[in-house]
This record gives sequence, C-alpha cells and structure tokens, in this order.
Amino acid sequence: MPSLLHLDSSILGGNSVSRALSAAVVARLKNLNPGVDVVYRDLAAQPIPHLTGSYVAVVRGGLEASHDAALQADLALGEAVLEEFLAADTVVLGVAQYNFSVPSQLKAWIDRIAVPGKTFRYTEKGPEGLVGNKRVIIALARGGFYGPGSPAENLEHTLSYLKSVLAFIGIANLEVIAADGVNVSSEQRTSSLKAAEAKVAELEIA
Repeated sequence: MPSLLHLDSSILGGNSVSRALSAAVVARLKNLNPGVDVVYRDLAAQPIPHLTGSYVAVVRGGLEASHDAALQADLALGEAVLEEFLAADTVVLGVAQYNFSVPSQLKAWIDRIAVPGKTFRYTEKGPEGLVGNKRVIIALARGGFYGPGSPAENLEHTLSYLKSVLAFIGIANLEVIAADGVNVSSEQRTSSLKAAEAKVAELEIA
C-alpha cells in the first residue's frame, strides 16, 4: 500500500492558505489512489523541539546517550520523525513563508531528517543524498510576490532553501504549487488560491 506523509507548518489554523492547499493536494492524491495510507503531522500544533547539543552529540557524534528522560524522549521523537519520512512514498509539505523563509517549526522538522548515514553521507567526491525515488509536493503560500523577475525575488529564501536541502538528501525533482500575493488584497488571495487549486486538479499519479 502506498504511503503519504502530510505535514503542515502554518500557525494560522483555519485561516491558512498553505493548509488549504496541502489539504487539497492530499484530497486529490487520495482520489487518484483511494488505497493510499496517510500519516499527518501538524508541526505548528505539535512542534518538534529544536536541536540541542546533547541530541546532536548522540545522533551525529555517535556518543552514548545518557539516561536523562528528556533526552531519551527527544531521541525517540527524532527517530519517529525520521522513520515517518523514510517510510513515505510521497511527502506533501504545507509551507507558509514567514519573513522570507520557512517557519521555524518546519526548520526543526528538517533538522530531524537531515541525518548523516540516514539521508545523506559524505564521500571522497563530496556529499551524497541517500533519499531517492520519493515524491515531494510543496504547497506554498507567500504574502507577496517573490517569483522570478519580481522586485522581491532576492528576498525569497523559502522555496530556494527547500530545493537546496531536499536536493542535498537526494530529492531533486520537487513539485511546487504556490499561491503568491495572498496578503496583497482579498481579491488577490482568492485569485491566487483559485489558480493554485487549478494546478492541484492537474496532479496525476507519479
């Protein structure tokens, strides 16, 4: 049975455009393949803690974990998050752009899946991504206009960052459905969302 990991990162709940888009993407994929097994994680409602020195020392430094209960719980959470990601055939990321980049809640999740020996490794020829053959769809909402040729293009560090970090772990071909200018006006918000939803309707089984 194919598996799908659905993540949301917006803090706006029911008012979130990225949440509406990611839900539409998942609904479309479920319609195309009713048997898909969906795992959902709300990174805003249940945030993953940011990395600590103790966590990194164990996961990336190979040190033995102490018996500290908080550290043990954090290690267990990190392993669960990583295994969710690795097990998924498709990942749908609901991404809101805050202050020109990804929400810190999403960054915390990325820090848990970027693990040497698991999703990438260093070789004599440089870093090598270990995560291939995984479909990733980004449902992105941005308050302004940051696309190629826009005046604010050089301030866009959301999609560019996601493309870089996912390529680093071996996922080079992303599918992006974006709604831009959602804070410009209510009319622009409606127009952008409608255009993005039209692209969702064009999604096919990979």
